[in-house]
Amino acid sequence: MNNTYFITGIGTDVGKSIASAIITESLKADYWKPIQAGDLENSDSKKVENLISNEESFFYPEAIKLNTPMSPHAAAEIDGVKLNSKQIKRPETSKDLVIEGAGGLLVPMNLKETIADLILPTDKIILVSRHYLGSINHTLLTIEVLKNKGFEVAGIIFNGDENESTEKVILEMTGVKFIGRIDNEPYFDRNVIKEYADIFRDKLQSLK
Repeated sequence: MNNTYFITGIGTDVGKSIASAIITESLKADYWKPIQAGDLENSDSKKVENLISNEESFFYPEAIKLNTPMSPHAAAEIDGVKLNSKQIKRPETSKDLVIEGAGGLLVPMNLKETIADLILPTDKIILVSRHYLGSINHTLLTIEVLKNKGFEVAGIIFNGDENESTEKVILEMTGVKFIGRIDNEPYFDRNVIKEYADIFRDKLQSLK
Protein backbone atom coordinates (compact mmCIF):
# COMPACT_ATOMS: atom_id res chain seq x y z
CA MET A 1 0.00 0.00 0.00
CA ASN A 2 1.39 3.40 -0.94
CA ASN A 3 1.47 6.26 1.57
CA THR A 4 1.43 10.02 1.31
CA TYR A 5 3.85 11.95 3.50
CA PHE A 6 3.05 15.61 4.10
CA ILE A 7 6.17 17.52 5.11
CA THR A 8 5.55 20.67 7.10
CA GLY A 9 7.80 22.83 9.23
CA ILE A 10 7.67 25.13 12.22
CA GLY A 11 8.43 28.07 9.92
CA THR A 12 10.16 29.15 6.74
CA ASP A 13 13.73 28.01 6.00
CA VAL A 14 13.78 25.30 8.67
CA GLY A 15 14.92 22.61 6.22
CA LYS A 16 11.76 21.13 4.70
CA SER A 17 13.33 20.70 1.27
CA ILE A 18 16.38 18.86 2.59
CA ALA A 19 14.15 16.66 4.75
CA SER A 20 11.85 16.06 1.76
CA ALA A 21 14.84 15.04 -0.37
CA ILE A 22 16.00 12.59 2.30
CA ILE A 23 12.53 11.05 2.65
CA THR A 24 12.03 10.89 -1.13
CA GLU A 25 15.39 9.18 -1.58
CA SER A 26 14.88 6.83 1.36
CA LEU A 27 11.49 5.58 0.16
CA LYS A 28 12.16 6.01 -3.58
CA ALA A 29 8.95 7.98 -3.48
CA ASP A 30 7.49 10.51 -5.89
CA TYR A 31 7.67 14.19 -4.93
CA TRP A 32 5.29 17.12 -5.29
CA LYS A 33 5.24 20.69 -4.02
CA PRO A 34 1.72 22.10 -4.49
CA ILE A 35 2.67 25.80 -4.29
CA GLN A 36 5.92 27.51 -5.24
CA ALA A 37 6.13 31.23 -4.45
CA GLY A 38 9.16 32.91 -5.97
CA ASP A 39 12.49 31.51 -7.20
CA LEU A 40 10.76 29.70 -10.06
CA GLU A 41 14.03 29.17 -11.94
CA ASN A 42 15.50 27.34 -8.93
CA SER A 43 12.36 25.99 -7.29
CA ASP A 44 12.27 23.62 -4.34
CA SER A 45 11.18 20.87 -6.75
CA LYS A 46 14.32 21.39 -8.83
CA LYS A 47 16.50 21.53 -5.72
CA VAL A 48 15.07 18.26 -4.41
CA GLU A 49 15.30 16.55 -7.80
CA ASN A 50 18.98 17.50 -8.04
CA LEU A 51 19.63 15.80 -4.69
CA ILE A 52 18.03 12.46 -5.60
CA SER A 53 20.13 9.50 -6.71
CA ASN A 54 17.53 6.82 -7.41
CA GLU A 55 15.90 6.60 -10.84
CA GLU A 56 12.44 5.63 -9.61
CA SER A 57 11.27 8.91 -8.09
CA PHE A 58 9.10 11.14 -10.27
CA PHE A 59 8.79 14.89 -9.72
CA TYR A 60 5.37 16.34 -10.43
CA PRO A 61 5.02 19.97 -11.51
CA GLU A 62 3.69 22.42 -8.97
CA ALA A 63 -0.04 23.09 -9.08
CA ILE A 64 0.50 26.81 -8.45
CA LYS A 65 3.53 28.87 -9.48
CA LEU A 66 3.74 32.40 -8.11
CA ASN A 67 6.40 34.94 -9.01
CA THR A 68 7.02 36.69 -5.69
CA PRO A 69 8.81 35.09 -2.68
CA MET A 70 6.06 35.95 -0.20
CA SER A 71 3.21 34.23 1.59
CA PRO A 72 1.08 32.55 -1.13
CA HIS A 73 -1.92 34.79 -0.43
CA ALA A 74 0.17 37.93 -0.99
CA ALA A 75 2.09 36.52 -3.96
CA ALA A 76 -1.21 35.50 -5.57
CA GLU A 77 -2.57 39.04 -5.11
CA ILE A 78 0.47 40.51 -6.85
CA ASP A 79 0.09 38.03 -9.73
CA GLY A 80 -3.65 38.72 -9.97
CA VAL A 81 -4.44 35.11 -9.13
CA LYS A 82 -7.28 33.89 -6.92
CA LEU A 83 -5.79 31.06 -4.90
CA ASN A 84 -7.81 28.38 -3.12
CA SER A 85 -7.44 24.74 -2.19
CA LYS A 86 -9.93 23.55 -4.85
CA GLN A 87 -7.43 24.53 -7.57
CA ILE A 88 -4.85 22.16 -6.15
CA LYS A 89 -5.34 18.59 -7.38
CA ARG A 90 -3.03 15.90 -6.06
CA PRO A 91 -1.17 13.81 -8.60
CA GLU A 92 -2.16 10.16 -8.81
CA THR A 93 0.65 7.67 -8.31
CA SER A 94 1.02 4.03 -7.37
CA LYS A 95 4.14 4.87 -5.34
CA ASP A 96 4.64 6.66 -2.04
CA LEU A 97 4.24 10.42 -2.46
CA VAL A 98 6.13 13.12 -0.58
CA ILE A 99 4.28 16.46 -0.46
CA GLU A 100 6.23 19.51 0.68
CA GLY A 101 4.20 22.35 2.13
CA ALA A 102 5.02 26.03 1.68
CA GLY A 103 6.44 27.78 4.74
CA GLY A 104 4.80 26.88 8.05
CA LEU A 105 1.50 25.19 8.74
CA LEU A 106 -0.66 28.32 9.00
CA VAL A 107 0.78 30.21 6.05
CA PRO A 108 -2.33 31.65 4.36
CA MET A 109 -3.41 30.80 0.83
CA ASN A 110 -6.28 33.30 0.99
CA LEU A 111 -8.31 35.02 3.70
CA LYS A 112 -9.89 31.73 4.83
CA GLU A 113 -7.50 28.88 4.02
CA THR A 114 -3.97 27.99 5.09
CA ILE A 115 -1.43 25.36 4.05
CA ALA A 116 -3.00 23.12 6.70
CA ASP A 117 -6.09 22.88 4.48
CA LEU A 118 -4.05 20.88 1.96
CA ILE A 119 -3.52 18.05 4.44
CA LEU A 120 -5.78 14.97 4.28
CA PRO A 121 -6.62 12.68 7.21
CA THR A 122 -4.80 9.81 5.49
CA ASP A 123 -1.51 11.74 5.22
CA LYS A 124 1.42 10.85 7.39
CA ILE A 125 2.53 14.24 8.68
CA ILE A 126 6.24 14.74 9.26
CA LEU A 127 7.25 17.90 11.07
CA VAL A 128 10.65 19.53 10.55
CA SER A 129 11.91 21.52 13.54
CA ARG A 130 15.09 23.60 13.41
CA HIS A 131 16.92 24.56 16.61
CA TYR A 132 16.86 28.30 17.39
CA LEU A 133 15.76 30.47 20.28
CA GLY A 134 11.97 30.09 20.33
CA SER A 135 11.85 26.85 18.34
CA ILE A 136 10.40 24.87 21.24
CA ASN A 137 7.41 27.20 21.36
CA HIS A 138 6.96 27.12 17.58
CA THR A 139 7.22 23.32 17.53
CA LEU A 140 4.72 22.79 20.33
CA LEU A 141 2.31 25.31 18.79
CA THR A 142 2.46 23.56 15.40
CA ILE A 143 1.78 20.15 16.94
CA GLU A 144 -1.06 21.60 19.05
CA VAL A 145 -2.69 23.16 15.98
CA LEU A 146 -2.49 19.86 14.11
CA LYS A 147 -4.06 18.01 17.05
CA ASN A 148 -6.84 20.59 17.27
CA LYS A 149 -7.55 20.01 13.58
CA GLY A 150 -7.83 16.28 14.23
CA PHE A 151 -4.43 15.28 12.81
CA GLU A 152 -1.66 13.22 14.35
CA VAL A 153 1.99 13.93 13.69
CA ALA A 154 3.59 10.72 12.44
CA GLY A 155 7.12 11.83 13.25
CA ILE A 156 9.52 14.71 13.76
CA ILE A 157 12.89 15.50 12.21
CA PHE A 158 15.22 17.89 14.03
CA ASN A 159 17.45 20.07 11.89
CA GLY A 160 20.68 21.40 13.37
CA ASP A 161 23.35 20.10 15.69
CA GLU A 162 22.05 18.10 18.63
CA ASN A 163 20.40 20.03 21.44
CA GLU A 164 19.54 17.38 23.97
CA SER A 165 17.50 19.63 26.26
CA THR A 166 15.36 21.02 23.43
CA GLU A 167 14.75 17.67 21.78
CA LYS A 168 13.94 15.93 25.07
CA VAL A 169 11.30 18.43 26.15
CA ILE A 170 9.61 18.41 22.73
CA LEU A 171 9.51 14.62 22.50
CA GLU A 172 8.40 14.16 26.13
CA MET A 173 5.67 16.81 25.97
CA THR A 174 4.21 15.68 22.64
CA GLY A 175 4.88 11.93 22.44
CA VAL A 176 5.74 12.40 18.74
CA LYS A 177 8.03 9.78 17.22
CA PHE A 178 11.62 10.86 16.58
CA ILE A 179 12.69 10.03 13.01
CA GLY A 180 16.17 11.52 13.01
CA ARG A 181 18.37 14.59 13.07
CA ILE A 182 19.96 16.48 10.19
CA ASP A 183 23.23 18.01 11.32
CA ASN A 184 24.58 21.38 10.21
CA GLU A 185 26.43 19.95 7.23
CA PRO A 186 28.89 22.11 5.25
CA TYR A 187 26.92 21.21 2.11
CA PHE A 188 24.26 18.84 0.82
CA ASP A 189 24.76 16.80 -2.34
CA ARG A 190 23.44 13.47 -3.58
CA ASN A 191 25.92 11.49 -1.51
CA VAL A 192 25.06 13.29 1.73
CA ILE A 193 21.31 12.92 1.07
CA LYS A 194 21.77 9.22 0.35
CA GLU A 195 23.67 8.74 3.63
CA TYR A 196 20.82 10.31 5.58
CA ALA A 197 18.26 8.34 3.57
CA ASP A 198 19.95 5.10 4.65
CA ILE A 199 20.02 6.25 8.29
CA PHE A 200 16.35 7.32 8.32
CA ARG A 201 14.95 4.39 6.32
CA ASP A 202 14.01 2.04 9.18
CA LYS A 203 12.22 4.80 11.11
CA LEU A 204 10.37 5.99 8.00
CA GLN A 205 9.28 2.48 7.08
CA SER A 206 8.03 1.92 10.62
CA LEU A 207 5.53 4.75 10.04
CA LYS A 208 3.75 2.65 7.40
